[in-house]
Amino acid sequence: MKRLILATMLAAGMAGAAHADDALKAAIANKDRTPANVARDGARHPYETLAFFGIKPTMTVVELSPGGGWYTEILAPYLREKGKLIAAGESPTSAKEGARKYAANLTKKLESNPAMFDKVQRGVFEVPTTYDFAKPGSVDMVVTFRNIHNWTGNGDDKVKEVFKKVYDSLKPGGVFGVVDHRAPAGKAVDGSNGYLQEAYVIKMVESAGFKLAAKSEVNANPKDKADHNNGVWALPPVLANKDVDREKYLAIGESDRMTLKFVKP
Repeated sequence: MKRLILATMLAAGMAGAAHADDALKAAIANKDRTPANVARDGARHPYETLAFFGIKPTMTVVELSPGGGWYTEILAPYLREKGKLIAAGESPTSAKEGARKYAANLTKKLESNPAMFDKVQRGVFEVPTTYDFAKPGSVDMVVTFRNIHNWTGNGDDKVKEVFKKVYDSLKPGGVFGVVDHRAPAGKAVDGSNGYLQEAYVIKMVESAGFKLAAKSEVNANPKDKADHNNGVWALPPVLANKDVDREKYLAIGESDRMTLKFVKP
């Protein structure tokens, strides 16, 4: 009898996982995604990355610093019916002109397709001053993609403060998923060239109380040695050096990236 009950529970869990996988695949295959964004799927591995983090369509998820909305295009339809997406970025009323511009661009993006984005909630996330994106203990998952290097110029204390705000927003057992450009071990970097040491990121995140649950090499690129003129932006898609060594950078492809899953105990 116990074996029958266990088998039934396992079957139910597998069915739920399959359903979630299908929903994520459908969100990635959504015909309303921007074609230029779809073209980068091979370098960004959205299905494998989000599945590694353990995302489910019933979750409340915060996306920190969504930028142009590359992942927002996937997360919004995926979470639209049963979950919730909070896009936490700059404030439209920020004192900084650049921040207001980012906020306006995200607003334009969300208003461009109500069928995809109408249920996305907004939160304010402006390092190093303002973190108003979720109530404490209310979130299942927080994700951020290639943003931490932008925060390090504010100093380690401010970086730790960011991670503490993330920690506080999550429920016990909640997940913090991180992707960022990775420097080779032992290479001195400070984030100004876009790259960070994986060990540094782990140390900073764990200082807020998180535990590293797992690493993935799904976004690894061993061709990238992080030694480019103009840093990570020399690589696609930016190609900051324009025609100088263009073929070399195209052959390298997008950056080598760490993909880390942290859990709030």
